[in-house]
Amino acid sequence: MIVDLPATTTSKVSKSLVKIREENGVVALGRVLTLVIATTPGVEEEAIEAANDASREHPMRVIVVSVDPDEADGVEPRLDAEIRVGGDAGASEVIVLRAHGPVAHDEESLVMALLLPDAPVVTWWPGAAPAVPGTSPLGRIAQRRITDASSQPDPQAALRALVDSYTPGDADFAWTRLTLWRAQLAAVLDQPPYAPVTEVHVTGAIDSPSTTLLAAWLRMQLDAPTDFVLTDVSEGSHGIHGVTLQRETGPIELIRDVPGVATLRQPGQPLHDVALPRRTLRDCLADELRRLDPDELYGEVIRSGLALLSEPSAEGATA
Repeated sequence: MIVDLPATTTSKVSKSLVKIREENGVVALGRVLTLVIATTPGVEEEAIEAANDASREHPMRVIVVSVDPDEADGVEPRLDAEIRVGGDAGASEVIVLRAHGPVAHDEESLVMALLLPDAPVVTWWPGAAPAVPGTSPLGRIAQRRITDASSQPDPQAALRALVDSYTPGDADFAWTRLTLWRAQLAAVLDQPPYAPVTEVHVTGAIDSPSTTLLAAWLRMQLDAPTDFVLTDVSEGSHGIHGVTLQRETGPIELIRDVPGVATLRQPGQPLHDVALPRRTLRDCLADELRRLDPDELYGEVIRSGLALLSEPSAEGATA
């Protein structure tokens, strides 16, 4: 069910939620958190769909704040709202706030009256994020703040900017997309012969900040010289391409030549095909919502691991 509330106020939105709950039996019981999505007009639906899917694992209230940063000055203040419940909201209740004029400049006040009481708040910027998420209006009210460097015009520059803006509680989907790669590499190194890694080589597309983070994580964990190559983006070449770990007993190679499938090569063992699909927005969001405390390892990689890397090599690209 979708209820439209044109030219409204947050107070009226809150009262409408109560009315819907009383008349239709839709309750907020069991909601574990409030997810605030900060986005722009025209691109809300993809984020809402991901949140609806993730809500089946994490029942929550979703508040979407849609503001046009390029809106002309002098626009009359106006707030249009939309409430979605039931089949249109997964296991959540979705409140879409489209703000115009001066109203759009006070995002914190827009959402404060709609937050679930005594529940954690997570703020997610699917697109452009503030320079310092932790001090932004919607970041200040959140325990966790999620950005996505890969959605920025220059993903590698956006990743480097996270170094200066990081505060505990920050997260980025560039790190979340590494979960399967990190698990697979850790499992391989947890098997005999346990020889130390002497050199690391990582390759990926230049639009993949996850490639850089993977190199930084391996440099920290293995304490071995690490080289990474960023290549031009061509069809089918997005994301991480592969990792090679050099040891005296021979190299370990995990190379993704086919979308979603990587080949694992190890000395003295047959080839193995490993499922390494690129994670969807729903997967990344659900993964991040599993923990509401600061991700300390991500913080270490951002603040210390990236500094250990030299400038990337480039194949037809400039990092």
